[in-house]
Amino acid sequence: MDKHNVRLSSAEIGGLWTTFIQGSMTITLIKYFLHHLKDEEIKPLMKESFQIYSGQMKEIRRIFSEEKIPLPDEFTDKDLNLSAPPLFYDPFSLTFIYAMSRMNMVNFSFLTSNTARADVRKLFSNCLSDALKQYNEATELMLEKGIYDRPPTIVYPTDNEYIEKKSYLTKLIGDKRPLNVIEITDMFFNIERNYFAIVLCMGFMQVVKDKEVFEFIREGKKISEKQITFINDLLKKENLMGNISTPLEVTGSTVAPFSDKLVVTLFHALNGIDITLISHAQALSMRPDLIAFYTKTIAEIFLYAKKGFNILVERGWIQEPPSTIDRIKLQNNK
Repeated sequence: MDKHNVRLSSAEIGGLWTTFIQGSMTITLIKYFLHHLKDEEIKPLMKESFQIYSGQMKEIRRIFSEEKIPLPDEFTDKDLNLSAPPLFYDPFSLTFIYAMSRMNMVNFSFLTSNTARADVRKLFSNCLSDALKQYNEATELMLEKGIYDRPPTIVYPTDNEYIEKKSYLTKLIGDKRPLNVIEITDMFFNIERNYFAIVLCMGFMQVVKDKEVFEFIREGKKISEKQITFINDLLKKENLMGNISTPLEVTGSTVAPFSDKLVVTLFHALNGIDITLISHAQALSMRPDLIAFYTKTIAEIFLYAKKGFNILVERGWIQEPPSTIDRIKLQNNK
């Protein structure tokens, strides 16, 4: 069969549709960072990021045009106020690239594995490769600038051991085994994600004027703070010291650089990836206290995400994903 005649699958349409919207949102954020950015070491990486997302959207436009599928509405300059003073200091722009590249490595690995058509598979493979490239470049620069917080170190094991007792999984509170490296890893990066979220919350809380949106952001900040407190306290009990917070990266500006629509959409996207990554941590944890914590946290984020979704729906800010036709309705309409 001619590959150009292969119809897009539902997975491919969904992946392209979501990528286009998130790319549009991210480009708007990048325009803001580039407008205010003074650090000459970060600028090339941010410009590269702009080119990457622009290229992704161009390719999706081509595919949708050939398939005669309408594109989702994009974020525009109406969602961006470049005359507003900078809301974040320069180092946060590097943190932004680092955080987005990590999230994109997760997203695009899923999308690539769900794709069969050659051009779409090539697109998502390139997206994954670009995310990895940006992650490596951002990490190197963060290390050079001394703003990368490494995961805790442990004493190297001297031999291999097998689990001999069921109590490895079921020990009661107060009689817990030490954390293993798999659990420590997920705990560390959970804290890292939540510090990133708190900086966003602090900045946006200074500038949003809508009371409902403000309360939504404030609740998100509290959820992130609870996660950091629990995990840091647990790490300290294990003599792993916990994580040190990053320097405050929010300026004193009270003028909104972004529309409320973009802000809530960003939180909606972050909630989705957070649920995915916490579920991953829960699946790999083998201590009851961690499993219980992750279970409770996932439920809390689900409820929080629903509030954000309701705001988007009530304000007419969220587009309906493509869906199948109602064949029962068609059959009855005779």
